[in-house]
Amino acid sequence: MLFEVSGLSKRFGRVAALADVSFQVRAGEVLGLIGPNGAGKSTLFECLAGVLPSDSGSVRAGGEAVSASERRALLFYVPDGIAPWPRQPVRWALDFTIGFLGGQGALRQELVERLDLGPLLNQAIGTLSKGQRKRVLLAIGLLTRQPALLIDEPLEGLDLRQARDVAATLRAHAARGRTLFLSIHQISDAARFCDRFVLLNSGRVRGEGTVAELAALAAAHHAAAPSGDLEEVFLALT
Repeated sequence: MLFEVSGLSKRFGRVAALADVSFQVRAGEVLGLIGPNGAGKSTLFECLAGVLPSDSGSVRAGGEAVSASERRALLFYVPDGIAPWPRQPVRWALDFTIGFLGGQGALRQELVERLDLGPLLNQAIGTLSKGQRKRVLLAIGLLTRQPALLIDEPLEGLDLRQARDVAATLRAHAARGRTLFLSIHQISDAARFCDRFVLLNSGRVRGEGTVAELAALAAAHHAAAPSGDLEEVFLALT
């Protein structure tokens, strides 16, 4: 196990965005965080990354509590829908990640090729389309050295071919030992390449495990067991 989240809660006024959220993240896995819009997925990632302070709960690694500031060495968070350094070209952003953030320079050319960034290297990030910007953000995240990478909606804004290429790239990095924790809105996308899943709905964890484990959990709570389809299992548990 790479780290464990226990009892994480976050409120915005009277709204409980996260309520007693607990789960484990295993080393080298692709873990999918799935749930509808408003489930609390982005809030969870922001709390884990220290962008938002949680109201209660803990993150533990190796049996020891890891503070929000200490998590910078454990995980790197790639938000959705941002345009970092909008006036700088893509080339500069990749080099900055390697030089200033201690990124893995040996991976630069591989990621440029896998994510088709060659034609974009001299373009300012602020001028990129949503899909182009997403591929640049993924490259920045994959260049970093933290053991775990949290990515909010990694396939958002990508066409079918690009989504398949990105999924293959993420799986290749997981095969090298990188832990990937992916927030994915489309359950069918998550089912294609995640190893395990955390089901989140209304700020609460409704299940954690492989599809088979989640199906067994759903069957234990319902008279009729759902099929092995992840969408059906999610509906049964939420």
